[in-house]
Amino acid sequence: MTAVSGTGRWPGSDALEAASVVVGDLTDLPDEVIGLPFTPTLPARGPWGDRTGSAAALLVELPTELGPHGWKLSDRPGGDVGRAQAFAREDLDALAVAAHGYVGPLLVPVLGPLTLAAVLYLARGDRVLADTGAVHELSESLAAGIGEHLVAVRRAVPGAQVQVLVHEPLLAQVLAGVLPTFSGYSALRRVPGPVAAERLSAVVTGARAGGAAAVAVHGGTAWSSLPALRSSGADAFALAVAGLGEPGWERVAEAVEGGMRLWAEAPPQASSQCAGPDVVGQADTVTRPWRSVGLPAAALRDVVILAGDPPAAASPDDARAALAGAVRCARLVTERSET
Repeated sequence: MTAVSGTGRWPGSDALEAASVVVGDLTDLPDEVIGLPFTPTLPARGPWGDRTGSAAALLVELPTELGPHGWKLSDRPGGDVGRAQAFAREDLDALAVAAHGYVGPLLVPVLGPLTLAAVLYLARGDRVLADTGAVHELSESLAAGIGEHLVAVRRAVPGAQVQVLVHEPLLAQVLAGVLPTFSGYSALRRVPGPVAAERLSAVVTGARAGGAAAVAVHGGTAWSSLPALRSSGADAFALAVAGLGEPGWERVAEAVEGGMRLWAEAPPQASSQCAGPDVVGQADTVTRPWRSVGLPAAALRDVVILAGDPPAAASPDDARAALAGAVRCARLVTERSET
C-alpha cells in the first residue's frame, strides 16, 4: 500500500490545533493507503518557529542567536534560541495530547546540515558554509540534537515508530558552488559530493541513534543531489517530482533499483470549477514517468506521496485540503500498482 504524508510546514500558530488536524487526518484513512502523520512546523510564529529556528533549537553546545540577516552562531545562548526551544517544548506537549494512545509511524521533519550551513551565519563572518571546520562541527551538533529530540518525541508518543525526513532544499546549490557570499560579489566554494554525503551520514546516524526506524533525505527539486543522497546511508530519498524530466527519472530509477525508496513530493492539484481537483493528473506525475523508465508497477506500493509545503498565504483549511488531495492521490497510485 502506498503511504502518504507531508513535508512538515503548516499554516497558523496553534501547535495543538495543527498536531490534532495532522494526526487525525492521517490516521482515519482508506484501507488502500498508509497514513504517516508528521510533526508540524509553524513558521507563522516567526523565525523562532520556522525550519531554521527549529534546527537552531536542536543544536548541542553550539549557541545561536538572531542577527540582522537571520540566525547566526554566537558566543553564548541567548533569548532567541531560548524562545525557539520553548516552541519546541510546546510542540512536544501538543503532540503528546494530539497523539495520545497512537500506535504507528510518525514522521519528524528536520532541516539538514548542508542547508542549515548555507542559511546560518558565523558569529563574525560569512555563512557557516564558508568554513569547512564549522560545517563539520555543525553537522555533528545537529546529529546529536536530532538524536536527543527523537528520544523526547518517543517519550511523548510511546507508541510511535519514528521516521525522519531531512530537508536539504539547497543541497544542489551547495554541491554546485553557486550560493553567493555575504557580499554577493562571489560564490561560496562548492562542497564536494563525498564530503556532503559524510555530513548527511552524520545526521542519518544521529537519527538512528535516537531511535529512528527509517530516515529519508529530501533533495528539493534537483536530481543532481541524488549521488550524495545515495551515499548518505539514508533509507529513502525525497524529491519534488514535477519537472524532473527523463534524465532525472533515470537517476531515480537507479536509486530505486539500488534499494532506496522514493518519497515523491507531488505538485499541487490543478482544479477547475467543472471538474474539481485533478487527482488523476497529480498521480500521473508519479506513475507515468515511473513506468516510462521501466520500474515495475508493483513497486509503486513502496512510494510515499508527500503533500508539499503550503504557500505562504495558505490557511489551515487550504493545507488540510491539500493533504486530503494527497491521500486521494496515494489511493490512486496504489490502484495503479496492481495493474
